[in-house]
Amino acid sequence: MGKKRRGGRGLLVFLALAAAFAALLYDSGTRIVTDEFKIGNSRLPEGFEGFRVTHLSDLHATRFGEGNRELIEAVRGSDPDIIVITGDMVDGEGQQDYVRELIPALTAVAPVYYVTGNHEWASGWVHELFRLLEELGAVVLRNEYVLLERGGGRIVLAGVDDPNGPADQKTPEALVEEIRAAYPGEYILMLAHRDTELDMWASLGVDAVLCGHAHGGLIRLPFTDGLAAPGQGWFPTYTAGVYERGATQMLVSRGFTGSHGVPRFLNNPQVAVAVLTREKP
Repeated sequence: MGKKRRGGRGLLVFLALAAAFAALLYDSGTRIVTDEFKIGNSRLPEGFEGFRVTHLSDLHATRFGEGNRELIEAVRGSDPDIIVITGDMVDGEGQQDYVRELIPALTAVAPVYYVTGNHEWASGWVHELFRLLEELGAVVLRNEYVLLERGGGRIVLAGVDDPNGPADQKTPEALVEEIRAAYPGEYILMLAHRDTELDMWASLGVDAVLCGHAHGGLIRLPFTDGLAAPGQGWFPTYTAGVYERGATQMLVSRGFTGSHGVPRFLNNPQVAVAVLTREKP
C-alpha cells in the first residue's frame, strides 16, 4: 500500500507540473505585454524629448482576440506618437483581410509607418500589399525617408526593404548617404526588419534602429538571451531589447509569434515602445 500511495502522489505531482507547464506555454504565446525602452542620445532635438514610437514586428497575420481587439487595445494603451511595423506582418496568400482589419484600427490611433520583412517578399503578393497599405493610410518606406517635426525640431525617419527584396534595390549605404547630403547632421531613426546589422548601422552613423526578425529567441529561459532565431540557429546575438555599438542603439522587438512550429516560451508577444530621450538611459 505504501508503494501505491507514493506512486499515486508521484503521478499527481507529474500531472500538476504538466498542467503548470501547459498553462505557462499557452500564456507565453497569447498574452501580449507592453515594454518601454529608453533610446538616449544627446543629438535628439529637444522637441522630441519623450517621443513615443510603438514598435510592432513579426505579426505573421496572427490575431489576438476577435478583430485583433487585444493587440489594438495594447497599442492604444501604449500612447504612441507614431506606430511602426518592421516587417513580417503577413507571410502568405489570402491575408488581405487581416491587413484591412488591422491597419485602419492602427491609423485611428497614430500615424503608421511600415517596412518589409523577408516573408512579405516570399508571399507572392507584396506589391498588392504596398498598394493596400497606402490605400488604408499607412506610409510604406521602401529605402526611403520622411521628416518628422515636433516642438521646433526635426528628425529623419527612414526605412529599408528587407534583403529578400529586389536585387537592384537601393542599399542602406546609399540611403544614408542620400539623407546626409540633404540633411547633414540630422538625427536618423531607421526602420529595418533584420536584427543582424548593428555593425553596419553603427558604421553609417545611424542614431537609432528599430527591428525584429529574431522572435525574441523563441525560448527564453532564466539568464538566457533567447535560444534560437529564424535563420540564425542556436544562441543568436541580438534577440530582444536595446543593444549598442558606439553611438548607435538598436531596439529589437520580440515580435508576436513562434517560428517553424517552435512555440514561444517565457517570451510573451510584445508591443515594444521606444521612448526617445536626450539622456543616456
